Amino acid sequence: MRSLAQYTMQGRRQAIVATFLCGLIPIANLLTPALIGLICLRNGPQEAIRVLLWAGLPLLGWAMIGDISPLIVTLGALMMGTVLRSTGSWERTLIAAIFVGVAAEMLLRLRPEFLAQIMAQLEVMMAGELQDELTLQDMQGFLFSLFGVMHMFMAICLMLLARWWQAVLYNPGGFREEFHQLRLQPRLAMLLALLFVLASFGVPVLSGWVLYFIMPLFFAGLALVHGLIGLKKMSGIWLAAFYMILLNPLVAQLLTVTALIDSWYDFRSRIRPAPTDNED
Repeated sequence: MRSLAQYTMQGRRQAIVATFLCGLIPIANLLTPALIGLICLRNGPQEAIRVLLWAGLPLLGWAMIGDISPLIVTLGALMMGTVLRSTGSWERTLIAAIFVGVAAEMLLRLRPEFLAQIMAQLEVMMAGELQDELTLQDMQGFLFSLFGVMHMFMAICLMLLARWWQAVLYNPGGFREEFHQLRLQPRLAMLLALLFVLASFGVPVLSGWVLYFIMPLFFAGLALVHGLIGLKKMSGIWLAAFYMILLNPLVAQLLTVTALIDSWYDFRSRIRPAPTDNED
């Protein structure tokens, strides 16, 4: 994928060709947001918009036949890339990602025909044992939230990819250092925790948005684990093992709580780095 990023950054024509062709191919069209994010980070939002005017054509085509995800995430990547380029803050970028998720959810609510197809499938699924536990109304509310959270998650992951590409091409090692230092400030972390609690208790305006407020803490937790493993110069096997146990929802919840504590305690500043090879 480095070759793709390198080709894209050779000039505007190459960027248009790369993003346009990626946009035509299913699955590969999810690389378009990362490429637009890279262009925005390196050359600014105006240049990214010029490329997007062409790159967005196949994405609009996919949206017209029912797949709106690539277009939503691409526009989200443009917004997040603008925030990250102008502020240099992953904190603000993660907050911007919340708006990507909310926008995706609102678009789903405005597409009753698409929702009707999904609900018809859910009715078949819930005809059996699920019928006693959940109602279709509950499932519809969950579906709205899940749709938005999935797009928020994708937007963050693809922006991380864009930032990694930028570092590989122009600042080797910069992304690792930046990501390892990602930590939410105490006030922001507590605000997210407060919004999470309010949403959990069904406050009307925030109801259903629980996962939106957890996601920034989740990624801050990932950065914390990467940072600690990097400080101790531990093998990559530890990271692989961590991501395997992260599939357990309880571990993911503990990770977000740890990130909340880290915003106040700053574990990385209190741990002595492992000695380098040239130290006694």
